[in-house]
Amino acid sequence: MSILWVILGFILLVVGGEFLVRSSVALSFKFNISKMVIGMTVVSFATSAPELLVSLQAALSGSPAIAINNVVGSNIANIGLVLGVTAMVGAITVDTSFYKLHWPAMVLFSIAMYFFLKNDNILTAIEGGILFIGLIIFLIVLIKNTKTELEEVNDALAEVSNFKIILWLLIGALALYFGSEWLVSGAKEIASAVGVSEAVIGVSLIAIGTSVPELAASVIAAAKKEKALSLGNLIGSNIFNIASVLGLTSLVKPITITEPQILNSDIFWMLGFAVVLLPLIVLPKQMQISRLKGFFLVLAYGLFMFFVFTTKS
Repeated sequence: MSILWVILGFILLVVGGEFLVRSSVALSFKFNISKMVIGMTVVSFATSAPELLVSLQAALSGSPAIAINNVVGSNIANIGLVLGVTAMVGAITVDTSFYKLHWPAMVLFSIAMYFFLKNDNILTAIEGGILFIGLIIFLIVLIKNTKTELEEVNDALAEVSNFKIILWLLIGALALYFGSEWLVSGAKEIASAVGVSEAVIGVSLIAIGTSVPELAASVIAAAKKEKALSLGNLIGSNIFNIASVLGLTSLVKPITITEPQILNSDIFWMLGFAVVLLPLIVLPKQMQISRLKGFFLVLAYGLFMFFVFTTKS
């Protein structure tokens, strides 16, 4: 039964996230916000909503390990699984904004998260606030340095009626609420049944589940030879996971480290995947993630999952 709750939770999170993105973008058009700002702020926040609700639900229900490892695991999956598989489908060209802004910001947020947690085994409201303020500063710099409009913002959403926007918001909110509750509840039952820790479930099952929609969209886009996946957007997702998901969750309830492997192992894997991107992209063929490099990332992700289940079960 717990597996059914997890599956239903995933489905509702996907549905809720989609409706929230649509309603948020449509609402933004009503206020005459530019497509660029919508894409970099509204859409980014809305697509982080499933992770935010899962982490918040986990923290409030007494499972901080799931709250933290949902983010840690999602960040690892975004680079190792999503980026790796997409590159294997078709090589990805990287622009200069990667090493000028996106990559340094991701590494900085990742290191900040590590030191905040390592300092006293807790992410306090003040530390969460610092992360969130850092995100706002990052977005301001990002918007100032971006000259072109973003293609992924659907113009058709500018014509949506107020009734539809409200309906979509309600559907999105309800789906995200129940989806996060069922997913966390089911995942905790599975962890108990198979004899692994909640940290393992958080960094594997939940993390992969919240990355599946992004993986599917990226692979389909790569197969169609569309440049729909931007490495900057993927890295931006990792930044949002740390700064908005953990930042906002800790503002509601401080997140305590309850399982030592989070700081002893998992977070170092996250930092490793973040740091290795730079040499991987600039060497040997500059500014491109080839199929071979994609295979390397997927292989590294497989190795990570192997260690997760063999060293903690």
